[in-house]
Amino acid sequence: MAFTDIDNPELYFQTKIYSGDGNDDRDIVFDVTDTTMQPNMLMSSRRDSGDNKSIYDSVRGDGKELRTAENAGEYDRSDNIQALNSNGFQVGADSQVNASGGTYVSWAWKAGGSASSNSDGGTSSSVSANTTSGFSIANWVGSSSDSVQTIGHGLGATPHWILSKNRGSGSSITAWINYQHKLDASAPEDYTIYLHNSDARVDNAVHGDTAPTSSVFSFNTGSDDQNYISYCFTEKQGFSKFGSYVGNGASNTNGQFIYLGFRPAMVLVKRTNGAKDWKIFDNKRNGYNGSNEVLEANNTDAEDTTEFLDFLSNGFKWRIPSSDGKYADVNGEDDTFIYMAFAEQPFVNSKGVPCNAR
Repeated sequence: MAFTDIDNPELYFQTKIYSGDGNDDRDIVFDVTDTTMQPNMLMSSRRDSGDNKSIYDSVRGDGKELRTAENAGEYDRSDNIQALNSNGFQVGADSQVNASGGTYVSWAWKAGGSASSNSDGGTSSSVSANTTSGFSIANWVGSSSDSVQTIGHGLGATPHWILSKNRGSGSSITAWINYQHKLDASAPEDYTIYLHNSDARVDNAVHGDTAPTSSVFSFNTGSDDQNYISYCFTEKQGFSKFGSYVGNGASNTNGQFIYLGFRPAMVLVKRTNGAKDWKIFDNKRNGYNGSNEVLEANNTDAEDTTEFLDFLSNGFKWRIPSSDGKYADVNGEDDTFIYMAFAEQPFVNSKGVPCNAR
C-alpha cells in the first residue's frame, strides 16, 4: 500500500506571506521556484490590521471576490486580486491586498485548470477538477422549480467537505454553507455549519438530507435562480484530511493530538457544538512550534499571536491549557470540533522516507 498519493504537496497547495508595497499590478510569486503551481482558488487575508478574508477562483474569473465573514454577494474588484498567475497571483494597490508596509497571507489550491461542462447531476455545472489532489470548483445555477438539485463535482470520489456560496444577493440562501462528513456521527448530510459566523452546527435540509456520492452532491436553493459556487474536497492520503475530534480540556499543555498522516501546512478548525470562531493556522506565519499566529475566517479581525498548537511530522497537537480562556475554542473538554488540513510533507513518502516535525 502506498504511503501517500502525493509526494510533493506544494504542487497542489501553497501558503504565501508577503509585505505590501502599494504598487498596482504587482506579481506575488510562490516561495517554491523549482516547480510551478497555477492556483485555481485563493483565500487572502491581511494580517496586521482588520480587513476582509476573501476567496477568489479561476472559474468565476479574475477580480471576483467573496468575503468569508459576510453573507453578501460577489464583489467585482479590479484593484484587488487581479489575476491567478502560473506560479502565484497579481495584486492591485488596494489596502486589502497591498498597502505599503501591510502584511498579508494567502492560501492557494490547484484544481484542474479551465472549467469544463459537467452533466452528472440533474443540474449542469461548470467544473474545474483535480482528481489527484481531491479538489474541484463547481459553478452552477439554482432552480426555482426544483426544490432539491443534484450537481456534478467531478472528483470521481465522494467529497468529505463542500463549501457553497450564492454569488448573488436577494436570495433566500446567501450564507456560506458547509457540508462536512463528520458534522454528525450518523447523518452529517442533515446538518450544516456557516463559515461567515461563529454559530454551532444547525439541523438544516439545505443538502436535501442526502449524502454526496462519487459523482454528485445535493442542494436545496430555496427556489431561486441565482449563480452558486461550490468548493469540493475529498481526502487524499498524505496530502489532505477532513475530520473531527473531541477536546480533552487539558489543564496543562498536554492537549489533544490529531493524527493526519502528514506534517501540516495549514489547519482550519471550528467547534461544532457551540459558538466559536473559525481558526486558521499555517506553517509560514512563524515557522516554528511554541508560537502560532491565528486568523479567523468569520470576522475581519487582525492576526492574533497564540501558543495554541504544535505542527508535528504526522499531525498537530494543542498546547493551550484550560487556564487560558481561549482553550474552549479548540480543545474544550468533551466539545466536538471539525477541521480541514493540508500537507507540507507526507509523514512517509512513496519511497518510504519519513519526514520530521518542524
